[in-house]
Amino acid sequence: MTDTARALGPGLGASAHGEGLVRRRRRRWLRGAGVGAGAIALVAAGAGWAVYAKLDGNITPDDAAAAELARYESERPTSLVKDAQNILLIGSDSRSGDGNARYGRDSGTERSDTTILLHLAAGRHTATAVSLPRDLMVDVPACLGPDGNRGEPVFTMFNHAFQKGGSACTIRTVEKLTDIRVDHHMVVDFHGFKDMVDAVDGVTVCLAEPIDDKAAKLRLPAGRVTLNGEEALGYVRARKTLGDGSDTERMDRQQRFLGALVNKVQSNDVLLNPVKLYPVLDAATSSLTTDPGLASLRGLYDLVRGLRHIPTGRVQFLTVPREPYIHDANRDQLAEPAARRLFERLRKDAPVKVTEKAPNVSEHSHAEEPYEESENGGGAPTFRGNTAAEDTCG
Repeated sequence: MTDTARALGPGLGASAHGEGLVRRRRRRWLRGAGVGAGAIALVAAGAGWAVYAKLDGNITPDDAAAAELARYESERPTSLVKDAQNILLIGSDSRSGDGNARYGRDSGTERSDTTILLHLAAGRHTATAVSLPRDLMVDVPACLGPDGNRGEPVFTMFNHAFQKGGSACTIRTVEKLTDIRVDHHMVVDFHGFKDMVDAVDGVTVCLAEPIDDKAAKLRLPAGRVTLNGEEALGYVRARKTLGDGSDTERMDRQQRFLGALVNKVQSNDVLLNPVKLYPVLDAATSSLTTDPGLASLRGLYDLVRGLRHIPTGRVQFLTVPREPYIHDANRDQLAEPAARRLFERLRKDAPVKVTEKAPNVSEHSHAEEPYEESENGGGAPTFRGNTAAEDTCG
């Protein structure tokens, strides 16, 4: 015991000695806690990196398409409005993916079941998705085929472009048709679509009557129904047994389903909840092929970040104005001048509006003539379509 401790007396000296021991133990505990916290942080960072690496690795970059498009850069349209973006969404009917064989024999040739040109306005205040009919008669350029041979230009159905030369040929065909620059593209197959729907716990639609479609493996009751991934795929692909069996009705059904999907994602705060977001991202990226600019989580994040605050009422869906092809009523052709006006508005990032029933629609034609509607002193052509805010049972 020190002299100071003896002078203070046995009680006080022992107390001071005890306090020092407590302080030393506390310091050792804090050092241990700090090491533990650091270890936890490292584990969390490692887990976070593992998740990021997995999701990032899910995406397949479409390098072949990028090389083909670079070859024809001089003939591609230029972007007119900074920050506005046009993204081509292609639904592939490939059976080669995991779990896709049940939808038919894999012939080795992919076709595009669905193609949508998505226009994102500068400032991200609106999103407009335009369906391009598979049976639309268009000029398909000379494209590089999967066999390495370059074909001749041909006037044929639109979905032949993807079958002939994949995403690059489809992009070049769309740009030639619309004079709109395609900034990015995404190709998703059956498996990715199903997983995306399952990841949000299904999507609710409203059926006017029961469905019993053996070809689509789909049996559903009438009324409000929540579709899982398998059912949703059958629902958006079915054609001959639903409604009048036309591709027009199928595209309308696809648009309304996508609107309901957007609504589900936004209403459930999926984009703001990591627990909900991870399975959605995993599903969305697992069967996704994109241009190199989007083929990473960072690329997709930069894209999605600007979409989070677009109200569902400003997420619009429509089909390009078209009418029966003059030489074959089972094929489509662009309806002019409506189609030209739509493409011009999108090219210039000018407003486009949709309504459930546009006037001046011929009962013998798919053509939808736009009309001017005064809005804040200006006019915006209006087309038949729907928004993500609309209730499919409404």
